[in-house]
Amino acid sequence: MSSQFEREEANKKKGRFAAIVVCWVLGNGSLISWNSMLTIVDYYNTKFPKYHPTRVLTLVYQPFAFAMLAILTYHEAKLNTRIRNICGYTLFFISSLLVIVLDLATSGKGGAGPFIGICLISAAFGIADALAQGGMVGDLALMRPEFIQSFLAGLAASGALTSALRLITKAAFEHSHDGLRKGAMIFFAIASFLEFLCVLLYAFVFPKLPIVKYYRSKAASEGSKTVSADLAAAGIQLQNKPNAEEDPKQLERMTIKQLLMQNLDYGLDLYLIYVLTLSIFPGFLSEDTGIHQLGSWYSLVLIAMYNVLDLIGRFTPLIKQICIESRKGLMIAIISRFLFIPAFYFTAKYGGQGWMIFLTSLLGLTNGHLTVCVLTAAPKGYKGPEANALGNLLVLFLLGGLFSGVALDWLWLIGKGW
Repeated sequence: MSSQFEREEANKKKGRFAAIVVCWVLGNGSLISWNSMLTIVDYYNTKFPKYHPTRVLTLVYQPFAFAMLAILTYHEAKLNTRIRNICGYTLFFISSLLVIVLDLATSGKGGAGPFIGICLISAAFGIADALAQGGMVGDLALMRPEFIQSFLAGLAASGALTSALRLITKAAFEHSHDGLRKGAMIFFAIASFLEFLCVLLYAFVFPKLPIVKYYRSKAASEGSKTVSADLAAAGIQLQNKPNAEEDPKQLERMTIKQLLMQNLDYGLDLYLIYVLTLSIFPGFLSEDTGIHQLGSWYSLVLIAMYNVLDLIGRFTPLIKQICIESRKGLMIAIISRFLFIPAFYFTAKYGGQGWMIFLTSLLGLTNGHLTVCVLTAAPKGYKGPEANALGNLLVLFLLGGLFSGVALDWLWLIGKGW
């Protein structure tokens, strides 16, 4: 008995660093394609000048992501997490390739037809996001908090990576023929490779790590049915326990409604974080900041600063002294972020580009920091199946905030008279 206990304790720690690295890559893959589309906004603004591509593509993306995740969250207990996540990353991979194919097929020309094609791909990205991001957060919620932190850092890293690549490609191709187009194609070639890598990592590497097998086996023993395919892929066959019927409490889990009532404040936290962020980023930053000394580089620099500071913010909760765990403290910090709205308005109207870059950096830093604080604090104390369901539920609130933020951004645009 003691040797079995020692073996379980060893598996609980073995492969921890490898799992953190894989989670980071999988997080990167969950947004690299969409961030690539956002970061090459100057290419799409040139190609589709009449259609407000930054705002339209985001408006197309968010409803599909939110509606799909709402359906998946409702049926979460019956879903095969392995198939869900692999389908998500595969759809990201195929859609990223289709961006390149569409551009080559139309020879980089604009017009309504190619724009509709890009919108359809944007919708596919939204569906893939709901499959992969919701599935991964739910999956990691039943493991260790640092896995979620690493995954969320990977999400932010995709933005920082695409921003850095965009600045490099703009500098390299700025004076060459079709420079913007060449940079955009490089983006999606890299995105396609990373998405394919994520499919391989999730399918063949992640489920076989000892620490992952330990937590998934633990979740299965607590009644989770969503991890069975991943355990089978790792060579672990679940045994039917004859005493399960005799002890129904062993497999009891809270309903979605019960989880919602206990964690409504955490859900509102995520909703408010992202309704504010998406009402400013990227639409306002890319189109409503006037003309400055940086010229065509200005919106790219703003987006890059947001992404880099968002990435840094995903790591700052590792410093315990500044990690907010109090529910009341989180709500106060999140509500105080709404001061960004008048701050951005008056800075865009009266301030210089230095102040706008500072504000954008602070927006990204607080977005990343508070997101990790909420998503690592919420699942604590729940057993496997409940943590998985809660992870999906919280990501649904997050996407709801994104969708609402985009809607507010559109209302701002309509109020300006386009």
